[in-house]
Amino acid sequence: MSTTDERPDPSPSTADVAAWDARTLAEHLADGRLTAKAAVTTLLRRIAEIDHSGPSLRSVLSVAPDAVETAEALDAERAAGHVRGPLHGVPVLVKDNIDTVGAMGTTAGSLALVDSQPAGDATVVRRLRDAGAVILGKTNLSEWANFRSTSSTSGWSAVGGLCVNPYALDRSAGGSSSGSAAAVAAGLAPLAVGTETDGSIVCPAALCGVVGLKPTVGLVSTNGVIPIAKSQDTPGPIARTVWDAAALLNVLAEPSASRPRDYTAYCRDDGLRGARIGVPRRILWGYCDAADAAAEEAVRLLAASGATIVDPADLPGIEELSRSDAEITVLSTEFKVYLDAYLATRTPGSPRTLADLVAFNEAHAEQELRYFGQDRFEAALRTRGLDDPDYRAALEACRLLGRERGIDAALAAHELDALVAPAYPPAWPIDLTKGDLIAGGCSQPAAVAGYPLLTVPCGLVDGLPVGLAFMGTAWSEPTLIRLGHAFERALDLTLWPTYRSAG
Repeated sequence: MSTTDERPDPSPSTADVAAWDARTLAEHLADGRLTAKAAVTTLLRRIAEIDHSGPSLRSVLSVAPDAVETAEALDAERAAGHVRGPLHGVPVLVKDNIDTVGAMGTTAGSLALVDSQPAGDATVVRRLRDAGAVILGKTNLSEWANFRSTSSTSGWSAVGGLCVNPYALDRSAGGSSSGSAAAVAAGLAPLAVGTETDGSIVCPAALCGVVGLKPTVGLVSTNGVIPIAKSQDTPGPIARTVWDAAALLNVLAEPSASRPRDYTAYCRDDGLRGARIGVPRRILWGYCDAADAAAEEAVRLLAASGATIVDPADLPGIEELSRSDAEITVLSTEFKVYLDAYLATRTPGSPRTLADLVAFNEAHAEQELRYFGQDRFEAALRTRGLDDPDYRAALEACRLLGRERGIDAALAAHELDALVAPAYPPAWPIDLTKGDLIAGGCSQPAAVAGYPLLTVPCGLVDGLPVGLAFMGTAWSEPTLIRLGHAFERALDLTLWPTYRSAG
């Protein structure tokens, strides 16, 4: 019997490659339907067509000049029988506050870093390369990961311009991992790496209708990541599905005998059966009726899929945390200390200290300060270091309110596996004059605790995506992945950007 009609199509279309999640793309690399070179050239063409022209998302700040060459080498390895792992040949984008040496550079979106190079590739970049992933390019971001000003606009950087939401071009992509989320949503790459200090993975992922996972602080190395605060910073995956995010976490996570070797093993379709999930109503719900309505539907689906819902299951210290200035004290203090240390490692040509950076921005105000100032930088300059009693007290308060009187208290009181809340409201209108018009979000408790947070798309509100956030205790990524994957499968939601124009 002839097998001619059964042979895979050797030339998938651009639309095919853009629509494939990482798992599907990897399967086609393995079965020979696709080569890494074809995937890379197809996605580079798509970036040129819809990111740098057309809708002009401005999500990709630079493309790797060696991406095609790297893909060819990985194809040759596969042909010789050497496959490094599940992501062999899979294109990945990396946020531009994660160090890469060479033509792409690393700028945090700031002109101040354009003329210098980092000391080396970040640990997560080396791990991606070792796993056979193709670094396709660097993504745009909210400049300095949204820590320059209290009135900043998410998605804007002096280097990359304004990254917009692929669902509505006059709406925010969120931040600060704006480009990473927008690019994955638009099919410019199946995977991207973002970073989070408080909301910077979960917010843009929710607004752009993709999966975002902020890991437990310490699970993924921050070596080579431009810092805000070591007590809260972490890189993490942004992907089209929970399985894809788990597969990327396999590569990003630091090896440990006490932690899972394969997070995808927790992606079980029946993962909600027997789970106990709490609903922390106070503060984390109620800031946006539309987001609440979508999340309520999601909670009903969790229950219908076999989970026991405990409602309410509030965090005892949430009101105090929401009123406290402890987090900003911690972030400001650590930012000055750790940014000064990072800048000192760069090659000549960029500011060496935060004070130098403030002076650079003042000297280049027309480009850097045209929309908002640098009041957070200036406040950080006034901090007194890691031995300051006010800093130590603030750090202790953050940990207490996020952990013992926060997430851990709610989990223990009701014997819960996880908590759920609306991740963020739908994308808000972009306003470069007033900055972000954000109503609220659920990221702060997990941020100050250093605990994991996962957002999974749960619907559309007026054509804009919203996400359901799953939060748990330290090192509970397997549980969150299990619950998030099962929810994703039960919901069976397919999202694709509409590139709706303003008005």
